[in-house]
Amino acid sequence: MKFTTFAKAAALAAGVFCTAAQAADQTYIATTAIVEHPALDSVRAGIKDSLMENGYNEENLKFTFESAQGSPATAAQIARKMVGSEPDLIVAIATPSAQAAVSASENIPVIFSVVTDPLGAKLVNNVEQPGGNVTGLSDMLPLAQQLELLQEIMPNLKTLGVPYNPGEPNAVSSVEALKVVAKEKGIKIIEAPAPKSSDVALASQKLIGKADAIYCPIDNTIISALEAVVKTGIDGQIPVFAADTDSVARGAIAALGFNYYDLGKQTGELVLRVLNGEKAGDIPVKFAEGTNLAINPKMAARMGIELPASVTERATQVIE
Repeated sequence: MKFTTFAKAAALAAGVFCTAAQAADQTYIATTAIVEHPALDSVRAGIKDSLMENGYNEENLKFTFESAQGSPATAAQIARKMVGSEPDLIVAIATPSAQAAVSASENIPVIFSVVTDPLGAKLVNNVEQPGGNVTGLSDMLPLAQQLELLQEIMPNLKTLGVPYNPGEPNAVSSVEALKVVAKEKGIKIIEAPAPKSSDVALASQKLIGKADAIYCPIDNTIISALEAVVKTGIDGQIPVFAADTDSVARGAIAALGFNYYDLGKQTGELVLRVLNGEKAGDIPVKFAEGTNLAINPKMAARMGIELPASVTERATQVIE
């Protein structure tokens, strides 16, 4: 009996030793996002796939993820916990999580992703030479082209309703930039603040009768409750457009934007550069490349409009 107990203890110790040795050989990437929704989930998938395509696998890579469920306070808690777990690198998706990670980490490299305005969010002081332990990818939107698309679909567009979270810096900077471009094109922006996901339905409903169409920016609060905006579009016969193409499958009529899985792959390239020995602060902030045109003709019909042939013919994605 004593021998059996000793043997079990020895086996257990050997197993612990092997597990510790295996962990030491792993590269540990801790990822976090302010909330979970298809666009941000696609970014995360692209990052992991980029790593898997470049020599990493389930054995040599520890890839964790935590969502802040829309709470900046939770994002800060997650960031502090991640720093304490001493990963090789932290990937923070969306502005609030990026701000929390940068604030918490003094030495661990932080790669942010899909942050529209890294300067305005005070993540870096210089996009060409970020310095410190931070760099990342900006998804600054092609706003002029987006508004041109809306005008092509709705030639008489004069007022555009924009629901957004005034507490999210990413969203605020997007709306301010949108106002400038819209003014140049003769479009008036009507703001509809929605500080929480539960506020999105009411905010969008208030736009009925005031706006010719609704535009959903890259705003995690709005996108997480997009179905509420789409319902408003159907019930109020007010067309709903989006800044991200993933939202078209969820009911927006059209979007000229980025493929967020591709943005994840582009972020993955930055992660690989740091893992291969470059200092994060020496790598210029990358601005997202490529645009896709996604359309949803059936949803357009449900909201009372028909997409012109000039749009449908050049669409890169058609939601049936």
